Amino acid sequence: MSKWLWTIFVQGLATILPLALTVALFNVVIRVLRDWLAPLHRFEPACFKAIPFSEIILAVIIVFGLGFILRLFVLKPLIHVLEGLIFKIPLIRPVYSGIKQLVEAFSPSEDNANSFKTVVLVEFPRKGAYSVGFLTSELPVHLSPDSNQKYYNIFIPTTPNPTTGFLIIVPESEIIVTAMNRQSAMTLIISGGIIQPEKS
Repeated sequence: MSKWLWTIFVQGLATILPLALTVALFNVVIRVLRDWLAPLHRFEPACFKAIPFSEIILAVIIVFGLGFILRLFVLKPLIHVLEGLIFKIPLIRPVYSGIKQLVEAFSPSEDNANSFKTVVLVEFPRKGAYSVGFLTSELPVHLSPDSNQKYYNIFIPTTPNPTTGFLIIVPESEIIVTAMNRQSAMTLIISGGIIQPEKS
């Protein structure tokens, strides 16, 4: 009887837990966003103040507006000038540069040379065990262990936090290029392999 009751309880928990955790996660994210965006209340039009989560809506509008303006190449020279000033500040330069490169790596823009586009499999961390990684760039010849073959930099994200991982250098012959796109690979990594990529 106790085993049967425990089975029923576990089945009910397994059913409701994903929904409860999803709601809790969104609740935490919204709270954090509202705290970050609280200063926007000062610039909100009067018509916005009565709307729930108005600061988030305003932030989305601002981001879309900036994206549209950048698309028209209006602000790009100004952004480059501002970044040039930031890169001259010793303590801020490495932090900003690292965050910028990471954001660009996961950017959906197809013309971004730093974007993680190619999903590969490599034997890591040992022979016979394969890891999902992103081919980031070709290693310069003067840094290659063997100048007679090509080597590539591969970023191996960790589960469930893909912003950390390992950078490994692998010869071209040991890289297996997959048909997965970046989104499917990230979903696979973050879920720990639970969510499998759909067949194309």
